[in-house]
Amino acid sequence: MTPLVSANQLEEILNSGENVLLCDCRFDLVNPDAGKKAYEESHIPGAIYVDLDQDMSGHKTGSNGRHPLPSPQEWAKTKARLGISPNTLVVAYDKQGSVYASRLWWMLKATGHANVRVLDGGLDSWNGPMGTMPRKPSPTAQAIEPMPYVGLVLVDEVFANLQSKKNLVLDARANDRFHGENETLDPVGGHIPGAVNHFFKENLSATAFKTPEHLFKDFVDLLGSKKPSEVIHQCGSGVTACHNLLAMEVAGLKGSRLYAGSWSEWCADPQRPVATD
Repeated sequence: MTPLVSANQLEEILNSGENVLLCDCRFDLVNPDAGKKAYEESHIPGAIYVDLDQDMSGHKTGSNGRHPLPSPQEWAKTKARLGISPNTLVVAYDKQGSVYASRLWWMLKATGHANVRVLDGGLDSWNGPMGTMPRKPSPTAQAIEPMPYVGLVLVDEVFANLQSKKNLVLDARANDRFHGENETLDPVGGHIPGAVNHFFKENLSATAFKTPEHLFKDFVDLLGSKKPSEVIHQCGSGVTACHNLLAMEVAGLKGSRLYAGSWSEWCADPQRPVATD
């Protein structure tokens, strides 16, 4: 089953009366309040707002990255507060090429909630009515059981991979940031030695994902002899990396993993090597 849903399919689902929770994930890294303000002005009717900083990130220590994952216990409480019960179909969308929607998709899928889709093309693809009344989440009747993140890679494994080279590390940031240029978000520029750059926007045609066939060819060319299960995705803070992971799933290349700490965690320790080539 594809992790994407088209605007037409979404309209059919909404009209069918199925138990669906729309999650508006719009966000701006430079202006963190912009997404919520945009949601409050207009959104797909019935959607709730899910905030990257408040809902999809945990406590920052200064050394664990800009958007560390919440603990499984915290995330279970957040899911319950947002009304994401095990039988709920979650459809996530944004207006930034599905970057933030991809993070929510991965966090749910990685903790056992398979019934989650991303609106392909995001809000730009939606031709239906728009709502202006923000909706407060309806918490679940029962607590949600905490589940560990399946497919999560920690920094020690990435560090060990410098020597073993067992896994291919794919960096989803723009090419200039990968090479240590125009770094405005993190204190150090560059990339993890041995990483390969695949800017997440390469997965898109305008605002929608390329066809599965096109994505398959792109990633097979990148992977070479590596299997999907030998791919570790990273970016600046574990957000756009989810876009590459989702694109691989759309292409039928399942089993790749996420280094959520990403560059912002890696570069926080001066003992870790940095490449700019």
